[in-house]
Amino acid sequence: MDKITHYRKVIKELLYNYAQYQPALGDIQIEVIIDEANDHYELIHTGWHDAYRIHGSVIHIDIRNQKVWIQYDGTEEGVANELVRAGISHDQIVLAFKHPDIRPHTDFAAH
Repeated sequence: MDKITHYRKVIKELLYNYAQYQPALGDIQIEVIIDEANDHYELIHTGWHDAYRIHGSVIHIDIRNQKVWIQYDGTEEGVANELVRAGISHDQIVLAFKHPDIRPHTDFAAH
């Protein structure tokens, strides 16, 4: 299996795993959005909690320039750690939600 195929498989498994967890409050639908042709992957919550509209990304990951770019991570543990445990090396993961000046000081790729 080539590197990008492996990344896609790991990301999809991660999203579908998180999609199993229903939020405790509200009438929330969980959507896994996969655009493999453009390598965009997202898990979002939509719905209502009392009078408040819920609509937002929980996890957003892209594959760009042969690396995994975590655009948004709303999990407690952090999906970067899960990606590493699934066999994607630190230097192939970019924490895109961190400012570019901060990224070189993380354990992950700067770009």
